[in-house]
Amino acid sequence: MVLTVTNLACARGPAQVLAGLSFSLKAGEALILRGPNGSGKTTLLRTLAGLTPPITGTITHAEGAIAYGAHADGLKTQLTVAENLTFWANIFGVRDISAAITTFALAPLADRPAGELSAGQKRRLSLARLLVTGRPIWALDEPTVSLDTENTARFAVAVNAHLAQGGSAIIATHIDLGLPGARSLEITPFIAKGMPAHDPFAGAEPFSGADL
Repeated sequence: MVLTVTNLACARGPAQVLAGLSFSLKAGEALILRGPNGSGKTTLLRTLAGLTPPITGTITHAEGAIAYGAHADGLKTQLTVAENLTFWANIFGVRDISAAITTFALAPLADRPAGELSAGQKRRLSLARLLVTGRPIWALDEPTVSLDTENTARFAVAVNAHLAQGGSAIIATHIDLGLPGARSLEITPFIAKGMPAHDPFAGAEPFSGADL
C-alpha cells in the first residue's frame, strides 16, 4: 500500500467534519471521492497532504509522496507558462518540462504570461505541474473545473499514464473520468454528527505582531 488511512477524524476550522474514516490506496490505483458539497472532501485531501492536522487517526505514506492539487490554480501570473513549469520543476528537482507541455497541449502558450490565460488554460497549466513534481500520489480537488470536454479527456489520459507507471491518485470529482478499475469512496457515512466541535488551536498563545 502506498497510502493507508486508519480511523481518521478531521476538522475544517473549529468544526469536526469527518470521523472513523479508513481506507487504503495501492500503487497503480485511483480512488474517487464522492459526496455532496460541504461533505468534507476538500478537508480530507488537505489533511492527507499535511496542510490540516488530523484530530485522531493515522495517515501512513512515504515522506514527500503526495502532490496536492487544490481548487486554486496557484500560478505565478507574471511568469510565462514555461517559466511557471520550470520554477516548479526546479523546486522538485526535475529538469525536463517537455512532457508536461505536451500532455496538456501547452506549446502554443509556452511564452504567454500565466496572468493572460483563460480560466481553462490556467487549469491546464496548474494540472501540468503534477508532471514535474515526481511525486507518486496525486491528491486532487475537483481537477476538471473550467476544463472543456477535450481537455478533461487530456487530464484523464495523464492520470491513466501516471497509474500505468505505478503512481496513484485520489480525486474528488462529480464527473466520470473513465479511469479503468478506479474505486469510489462515498464519504457521506463518515460525516461527523452530534460530535463536539474541535479547535486544533485551543490552548495556544494568541498571535502577535512579533510572530509575523
